[in-house]
Amino acid sequence: MIGDLHCHTTLSDGSLGIEEVILQAKRMKLDYLAITDHDTLSSSNRAHILGERYGVNIIPAVELSAWDKKRNEKVHILCYAPLKPDRLEGLCLKSCSIRTECAKDMINKVMERYPIPPEAVRMYTKGSKSIYKQHIMRTLCNYGYATELYGEVNNRLFAYPDGECLVTREYPDVNFVLDLIHSSRGIAVMAHPFLFEGGNIDLLYELIGQGKLDGIEVYHYSANEFQRKLLLEKCKEYGLIATGGSDFHGLYNSVPTYIGSCTTDEENINLMLDKIAYNKKKLKEHSAEIKAKQSAN
Repeated sequence: MIGDLHCHTTLSDGSLGIEEVILQAKRMKLDYLAITDHDTLSSSNRAHILGERYGVNIIPAVELSAWDKKRNEKVHILCYAPLKPDRLEGLCLKSCSIRTECAKDMINKVMERYPIPPEAVRMYTKGSKSIYKQHIMRTLCNYGYATELYGEVNNRLFAYPDGECLVTREYPDVNFVLDLIHSSRGIAVMAHPFLFEGGNIDLLYELIGQGKLDGIEVYHYSANEFQRKLLLEKCKEYGLIATGGSDFHGLYNSVPTYIGSCTTDEENINLMLDKIAYNKKKLKEHSAEIKAKQSAN
């Protein structure tokens, strides 16, 4: 039993739709799949229906944008199976708004250098909850100003931290994000600790010490064998779930990665399922307590 617990669709910055992603998971003989679009849980209902149709177990999920204020770095937190997803709605809307406002500023900067119509970018964002740099680069390719999504033009315009057209703003504080995840009765996993420049390792150790994480994404293309071993040891030491996922974006991936290229093994899928069952039990007990108090009054 294996699962890919990190992939994206056209609801954020992926190039394949929900059904296409689930069908590919079926072809790859995956038992479990989590669609983790950025700052939106909009895939959940449709993914569940399609998962049942094609025989793939779907774990509702979202990749939340956050900010490590102490180190002034971005960080991504994967949230799995929130039992009260409505509690994440405001956070998701805020983060999507931040990203879209940044994208609009970047489009204006790009248009000062390249005479592309702004509506051309929208052509690639249909269904997406935000506008991403990849959508802008695809437009530049379409109009002949670049021949690839990741290359000299992309590096000059959008390379972090000093790309000519790059616009960034702080996302919500990571501690606030983690508190909301647990308030929603979800499972909090730090995504790809070695992906971003400088990494999120110091923050990772800090959050582990504070007991704020339920798991770490160990198996991700950004981590080498030594780094994976290090993360796996932390999971075992602190009783955390060790997840794995392809971080699939289709056409918009910066490196080759396909659905099922990194996976979560049976042991850790069972740990996640046990955690989901535990959260459901605690929520049921909490609801019963509230009803009992209301009846007593």
